[in-house]
Amino acid sequence: MGRRCGKVRKEFAGRRDGMASDAQAVSPAWKNAGNRWAVDYTVGAMNGGAVLKFDGLPTAYALRLKEGVGPEGFPAAAGWERAPAIRFERDWRGEQADPQRATEVRLLWNDEALFLRFLARYRELHIFPDARADGWRDELWLRDVAEAFLQPDTSDPRVYKELEVSPNGFWIDLSISRGEKEEMRSGLQRRVVQDAVARTWMAELAVPMRNLTPVFDPERSWRVNFFRVEGKLEPRFYSAWSPTMTPVPNFHVPEAFGHLEFRETE
Repeated sequence: MGRRCGKVRKEFAGRRDGMASDAQAVSPAWKNAGNRWAVDYTVGAMNGGAVLKFDGLPTAYALRLKEGVGPEGFPAAAGWERAPAIRFERDWRGEQADPQRATEVRLLWNDEALFLRFLARYRELHIFPDARADGWRDELWLRDVAEAFLQPDTSDPRVYKELEVSPNGFWIDLSISRGEKEEMRSGLQRRVVQDAVARTWMAELAVPMRNLTPVFDPERSWRVNFFRVEGKLEPRFYSAWSPTMTPVPNFHVPEAFGHLEFRETE
């Protein structure tokens, strides 16, 4: 955990990107839990349907980090500020904007690692009190999280990586393959800061590039999507950078992933 953050943005601009057209309804990811319907978070349920086509998918940019990292292995604040920011505050269908739950994401890279920073506004915090000794927590998505879905190899749309981090620094990393999931063992490092006055939390992630892709080529773009979940009980707030447009909340829609390009300079 880090120190309380200093200057924090007070406003975020939301946008509605990646809207689907000619989309088939994805199988509802719902289950009856004690006579109460709730989202079924099993990857099999989330990957159960198909979407035909998405138009106007957005692009995120990761900027090369030319400076070294600090003692904890993360970029300095000045490096983050040079990275292009993407922001979202609407739900998984691109609707129901909530500026008080807006999210900003910035990405940096070098030959050794991909760095991600989430700056999240919140209404309430809902976190797990326990995790594995290293902070890894299964089913982390059942409480508040920020998520990144990364697909370095686009040859199989149903194979990608899932990274999540919570407001108290717990995390999970998963390899998703055709509806099955397993621990990724990515070597992810994280640093999280909460600011109760500004009602924000900020998470920095550093992921070894060799554990994301066997051969990193910055000339090749990846597919990517970013999400937030806030709340303990349904209805929870599910927000997406590139909306998945499913009838019920479902982040596992690779057809809706946007693009990630790697830049050498601003």
